[in-house]
Amino acid sequence: MPLYEHVFIARQDVSSQQVDQMSDGFKSIIEEGGGKVSMVESWGLRSLTYKIKKNRKGHYVRLNIEAPTAAVLEMERQMRIHDDVLRFLTVRVDELDPNPAALLSSRGGRDDRRGGRDDRGPRRDRDDRPRRDDRPRRDDRPARDDAAKTETKGSA
Repeated sequence: MPLYEHVFIARQDVSSQQVDQMSDGFKSIIEEGGGKVSMVESWGLRSLTYKIKKNRKGHYVRLNIEAPTAAVLEMERQMRIHDDVLRFLTVRVDELDPNPAALLSSRGGRDDRRGGRDDRGPRRDRDDRPRRDDRPRRDDRPARDDAAKTETKGSA
């Protein structure tokens, strides 16, 4: 039987309990079609990259599915009809990943990396940098008015 990973996004106005009921309903559609859902993973309410149907946030849910194609197509048809589903994506995979999504496990590590510059030492001021001789400094450059006068004298 083919294996699928399926993610859907529900509206932000829907409660977490209603999202669980929705995922149970979609799970029952798969089971009625002769398949099984091995994992239901809720990613919670997350910000969307761009507005979808006037929503800035959405409840993300991932399903690992082992089912015939007809059952998956029926579930997708039901999702198109459902008003609370903003978007969905189904991808056929060679094997299902039983681990939680990397999206959820990387949250803590990202904050640690942002921690600062402590491991690299304090930041140097720009005046501490060595001067490049090929680029003049501001005080070495002629003023704008002087540059304009020299251009007009040379062209006359």
